[in-house]
Amino acid sequence: MKLQNLYSFFFRGAALSGVALLSFLNCSSTTTDPVGNETPVNGGGSVSGDPVEVWLTKGDQTIKLQKQNNAYFSGTSVSGTTIDVDASQVFQTVDGFGYTLTGGSVQVINQLSAAKKQELLNDLFGSSGIAVNYLRISIGASDLNSEVFTYNDMPSGQTDATLSQFSLTKDNALIQMLKDILVINPNIKILATPWTAPVWMKDNGNSIGGSLKTEYYAAYAQYFVKYIQAMKAQGIQIDAITPQNEPLHPGNNPSMYMTAANQATFIKNNLGPAFQAANINTKIIAYDHNCDNIVYPLSILNDAAANPYVDGSAFHLYAGDISALSNVHNLFPNKNVYFTEQWTSSTGNFSGDLDWHIKNVIIGSMRNWSKTALEWNVANDASFGPHTTGGCTQCKGAITVNGGTSYDKNVAYYIIAHASKFVPVNSQRIASTQSDNLSTVAFKTPVGKTVLIVQNSNSTDKTFNIKYNQKTATVTMPGISTATYIF
Repeated sequence: MKLQNLYSFFFRGAALSGVALLSFLNCSSTTTDPVGNETPVNGGGSVSGDPVEVWLTKGDQTIKLQKQNNAYFSGTSVSGTTIDVDASQVFQTVDGFGYTLTGGSVQVINQLSAAKKQELLNDLFGSSGIAVNYLRISIGASDLNSEVFTYNDMPSGQTDATLSQFSLTKDNALIQMLKDILVINPNIKILATPWTAPVWMKDNGNSIGGSLKTEYYAAYAQYFVKYIQAMKAQGIQIDAITPQNEPLHPGNNPSMYMTAANQATFIKNNLGPAFQAANINTKIIAYDHNCDNIVYPLSILNDAAANPYVDGSAFHLYAGDISALSNVHNLFPNKNVYFTEQWTSSTGNFSGDLDWHIKNVIIGSMRNWSKTALEWNVANDASFGPHTTGGCTQCKGAITVNGGTSYDKNVAYYIIAHASKFVPVNSQRIASTQSDNLSTVAFKTPVGKTVLIVQNSNSTDKTFNIKYNQKTATVTMPGISTATYIF
C-alpha cells in the first residue's frame, strides 16, 4: 500500500510538472488580449500567421461569450480532425438572428429603470452588444401577452366587415419599444405573425382554435393590409408576414386552425391580391410550423396560383428534423426557407440547451438553407410570465427581468449571440466540413471577414485544425462548448 502511494505521488508530481511546463510554453507562445479571458483555447500554436479571433461559451457556464487568446494561421497542423472552410462554395444570404419580441417581453422590460432598460436594449440590439438584427412580433396578442386581443375586437354578437374599428392601440407599448430599437439599429428586419383572427371572423367565436370563416377571407386580407400600413405610419417597416402562427396547433390561447388548402386559398385569392392592390412589398411566408410536415408548405408552393405570391416557408422544430428545410429548398430552390421559433424551457439546463440549440437552431438551420435563426421570446419575469390563460407557462426568455434594477442573461441569449454578434445581415453562408462530433457553419460577411461557428458536443476537449486558403490554425475547444472564430 505504501509503495502504491509512493508511485501515485511520483506520477502525480510528474504530471503537475508537465502541466506547469506546458503552461509556461503556451504562455510564451501566445499573445494576451487585454479584453480576453485567461484561459487560452488556441492549443498553443504559432503566432507568426494571420490571427483568428476566438469567442467562447462553455456549457458549465464558467465562460460565457468571452473573448479568448487569438489562434493563428500557419503552415503547420496537428494530426486528426480538420475543418475545411471553402469560400468558393456560396449558399444563401442571411437575413438575421434574433427572437420574438412578445407583448410580455415589452411589459417586463418596461419595468426596468430608464437607464437599465436602455442598457439592455443597447446590449441586445447595439453593435457594441450582440447586435440582434431580426425580430418576430405578433399581430395582436400571442400567448406570451398578459391578455388576449386583436386589433379589431367587437362586442359578442357584433361584426365589423369594413374594419372600421381597427386600431393598434393595445400594442402602443410594443410600437414604442420597436421605435426605441430602430434608433439603435435602423436596419433591423421584422417578421409579423398572427396567433388568431378577430373572434367574430372565426367559426367557433373563440380565441382558442376554430377556423377563419370563408366569408371573412377578404376582410382578413384587409386586416393585414391595414396592419402593415398602420405600422408604416408609425415608422415601422414590416419585412415579412406569415398568415398564421402554428396553423396545425389549435389548442393554444390564442390560436387558429388553418389547413394547407385553406392557407393556399387565402393567399392566392385574398392576401396576395390585396397586397398587390395596395402596393405592399411585404413578403408572404407560408406555414410557420414544425419540421415534421413538409407536405403543408409544399402543397402551397405547388399551387400555381398561390406560388407567385409566396416568398418561401417558415419552420419550427418541436417535431421533425431540421433537414426538412433542405428538402423543401431542394424542390423549390427559388423560394426561401426561414427558421422562426424555438423555445428554451424553464425545466431545461444551460449545457444541454446550448448544445442542442446551437447544433439545430443555429448551425442546423443555416446548413439547411435558412435565412434566419430565431429563438422564442426576448424576456419574461422570474415566474416565466406574463402569459395568457392557457398560454405557455414554461417558456424561458433570453432575459429574465428582476424588478426594476436588474436582469439575467439566460441560455437563449448566448445561443443567438454566438451568431448575431458576428454575422451581420447580408452575410453569405459558405462551405465548412464537420466531423468528430464537431458541428460547424461558416459565413463570409459583407466586409470580407470569415466567421466559423463550432459546437463541440464531445464531453472532452477537442483539438482540431481550421483550414482556409491552404493555411491552418490549430485550436482546442473545451467539451460541450460553443466557439465563434473570426478571421
